[in-house]
Amino acid sequence: MKKSSLAAQIALLLLAFLALEMSAPAATISTHRNTRAKSKHRITENARARRRMSRLRRTRALHARRTRRSRRYARRHRYYERFYTSSFSDDVADGDITAGEDPIVRAAAVDALGNMNGTVVAIEPTSGRILAMVNQKLALSSGAMPCSTIKLSVALAALSEGVIDKDTRIRLGRRSRLNLTQALAHSNNAYFEAVGRKLGFEKVAYYAHQFGLGELAGYNIPGEQLGEYPDHVIPVKDGGVGRMCSFGEGVSMTPLQLGALVSAIANGGTLYYLQHPTTAEQVTNFEPRIKRQLNIAPAIPEISDGMAGAVEYGTARSVRVNFNEEEILGKTGTCSKDGTRFGWFASYANTNVGRVVVVVFLEGGRPTFGPKAAEIAGRMYRDLYDHSFFMVKNPGVPESTSSVQTTGATQ
Repeated sequence: MKKSSLAAQIALLLLAFLALEMSAPAATISTHRNTRAKSKHRITENARARRRMSRLRRTRALHARRTRRSRRYARRHRYYERFYTSSFSDDVADGDITAGEDPIVRAAAVDALGNMNGTVVAIEPTSGRILAMVNQKLALSSGAMPCSTIKLSVALAALSEGVIDKDTRIRLGRRSRLNLTQALAHSNNAYFEAVGRKLGFEKVAYYAHQFGLGELAGYNIPGEQLGEYPDHVIPVKDGGVGRMCSFGEGVSMTPLQLGALVSAIANGGTLYYLQHPTTAEQVTNFEPRIKRQLNIAPAIPEISDGMAGAVEYGTARSVRVNFNEEEILGKTGTCSKDGTRFGWFASYANTNVGRVVVVVFLEGGRPTFGPKAAEIAGRMYRDLYDHSFFMVKNPGVPESTSSVQTTGATQ
């Protein structure tokens, strides 16, 4: 019994040993298979990431190619405004009548204008006497779009109506707000479009006519032509009243009309008829003639900072390239129409011995623009200063208000 029991135990141990031997490879194989599965999983995830990155690179490359193509197309098809008028001329002063002009002012204006195709008009604002008018044919013509110089008229109208004051800040964008001084100095179109829409066409047109637009500025000046101010607001597709108040769209203004308005700003609100003496006798017997009194005296200080700012740090700072000795207040304008570019600068020198108004108007191509007109005015002020024009009272023009004649009818 004992021998059989021992044999049975040995047999059981052998069976158990065999079972262990057979199970060990299976465990090893099982572990190896799990590792391979995980490795395949990792390979699959990496492949997906590589495919995503590859698609992203292809998309970016495609976008870059399209961008380059669009830029090449834009360069080939970019719109360039074509101008058909020359900015230069060597005979602009031919035919001018100069016997009654101030010789110092005349010489300074001719030298400053040089060979630019344009006109320079210098006015004594306390009398309306034209001291010099270079290129009289252009100065007396039917005028041109006033560009941004129309902003002076709009600013005076808005101040007179109480729509704005000097410190009124108008929101022009999400983070942009400007007041009148900044808008005039930098000639901001959006600001004046907003002001024009607030005023409405009727009020804008009323004040424009009060300031002399659309009527003759001179008194019996042979050859002077009318500018034009529309009876109705221009169509919305052309910009409506906003565009009229920022660029003067639809308006034709003459250099004499702008000179008369700036003279009224310089003298406190008297709109004179401009007179151009053509003989020494006319200079001796000169008598100022008032067209109308403008109720703009309270508004003048409000716009003066903007006009001074234009010269100090704004669109007319090219004046300071040539002249810094006296305070200059002014406004530039640049625009184009029908293949001709216009450059305006209207200004006055604010000195201790009097004031002189200078209007520069240029027409031509790309070299023509407002800052160039301001540069010409700066050269003229420089010449006048060097010839002591601002040191002594200008002779030959009566200063007494008792000799001023008021003329109500428009000439």
